[in-house]
Amino acid sequence: MHQHSSPQQRNKEIVRRFNTDFIGQGDITAFNEIVDPAVINHTALPGMSKGADGMMGLILLFRKALPDLSVEIADQIAEDDLVVTRKYFHATFTSEIMGIPPSGKKIRIPVIDIIRLRNGKYIEHWGIRDMSQLLQK
Repeated sequence: MHQHSSPQQRNKEIVRRFNTDFIGQGDITAFNEIVDPAVINHTALPGMSKGADGMMGLILLFRKALPDLSVEIADQIAEDDLVVTRKYFHATFTSEIMGIPPSGKKIRIPVIDIIRLRNGKYIEHWGIRDMSQLLQK
């Protein structure tokens, strides 16, 4: 990290690391270093915890069904304590997820998320995921 990077630039780097190291590689250490234990996920799936455990659980669920999951970051915008990321999950859909049977096809899931950071850690999350490719036969 550069000495002269702005707080916004540092926040973008933290979000990028979460995507590459935790979502892309399943690195639990990165998750624990980046996510505040008091985090609130405002767009948790129904029935899932809105806390850190739910966030970790969802990604580990994705990684199990999509073992070759990788993240492509298209855009990042940072202002104040917020980072908005437009990204794509790329994967081969090889095992059931959330009751949806696998297609064996390569899929691309567009995602936009908003992260609020405090002291370099995720404190709030909002996200929109287009899961329609999971439902295509």
